[in-house]
Amino acid sequence: MKYLLTKITFILLCCFSTISLAQEKKKDSTKSWDIDYGTKGLEITSPNNQYSIHVQSRFQFRFATPNDQDPITFDDYDGESNTVFKINRSRLKVGGHAYKTWLKYYWEYDFGSSNLLDFRVMIERWKWLNLKVGQWKVEYSRERRISSGEQQLVDRSILNRPFTIDRQQGIELYGRLEGKGSLDFSYWIAALTGTGRGNTFNDDNHLMYFGRFQWNVFGEDLGFESSDLEFHETPEAIIAVAGVTNRSAYTRFSSNGGGEMIGFEDSENGQYRVNQINLETAFVYNGFSWQSEFHTKQIIDKFNNNAKTTLRGYYLQAGFLGHNTFKWWPKPLEIATRYAHYVPDKEVIHNNENELSLALNWFFKGHKNKLTMEFSRFDYETIEGTLDNTSRFRIQWDISF
Repeated sequence: MKYLLTKITFILLCCFSTISLAQEKKKDSTKSWDIDYGTKGLEITSPNNQYSIHVQSRFQFRFATPNDQDPITFDDYDGESNTVFKINRSRLKVGGHAYKTWLKYYWEYDFGSSNLLDFRVMIERWKWLNLKVGQWKVEYSRERRISSGEQQLVDRSILNRPFTIDRQQGIELYGRLEGKGSLDFSYWIAALTGTGRGNTFNDDNHLMYFGRFQWNVFGEDLGFESSDLEFHETPEAIIAVAGVTNRSAYTRFSSNGGGEMIGFEDSENGQYRVNQINLETAFVYNGFSWQSEFHTKQIIDKFNNNAKTTLRGYYLQAGFLGHNTFKWWPKPLEIATRYAHYVPDKEVIHNNENELSLALNWFFKGHKNKLTMEFSRFDYETIEGTLDNTSRFRIQWDISF
């Protein structure tokens, strides 16, 4: 039934977009419509610019050995090799504006999982105050908020699973407070259902509350992008702090919706209060890019004497496009590296996970058509034992059109 409803929703959305454009075209039959192909795919705009729609598809082909997914437990290292070649993502993206240029809409559908990932309407009339309603990827974590097609490495770090808020349904106020020089800030404030993607109900009376405050250090909001493909001629940087509080049955989230961290599998509605905070930085200059996150997450068991578990982690990531600096450097080539460290419970000694990854990107047309090759090493020290220098190789072609 869920699969059928998703398909029906998808078809209705396609029909709505097509009908809206057809009606507007009929009204302005004496004028020509603008049809073009740009960075957002096929773009169609009405003569008076009251309506627009852009449609883009994206495919991600991946080979990985000995496994694709990041190890979660000690036993994942001792499992059989599962070398894989697969279509990792297959998406359709539709967006634009209707009635007014500042009344925008966007939705995204994943064919592989048959999930409607995003559906949102944005009122963006002023820079300093905007409104968004629907379902979207919350701006809590830079690594998670950057599209999987615009990552510098094949995929996100080992921190993504325990710390991401992922997609939620709700309402958000956001904007940019532009000042002179360094007096430039961006903000996001949201009230969300807090039960993850696809859920139209709450498991208790508590909502998820989210806030992010970002300082645009040199006067430019870098957005949620990796790689300095623009080759900034002057340094640009952001420093941001984000926080989330939620009470529900869930201790983690993913594109599948609400889930459980290891050790919290047997949960009841409203059992866990989760508080987490993220300190984030990003920097770009002349082909060099940097980003980092420092996370703390506290899980409080409200049904068992407020027992607390604290998780911590951080990653450091850098990339470099060198042809502006070195004449011998191929123009399409970027080298990127990432180190991530995760502590599942700070009260347990000798309990941490580490990832070190190195990637090479070859840009055929920016992030819209690129090939990525990645080598990763994992070191886990757990109460079950230790494993050193377990490796993984992945190669991925990501293309949008």
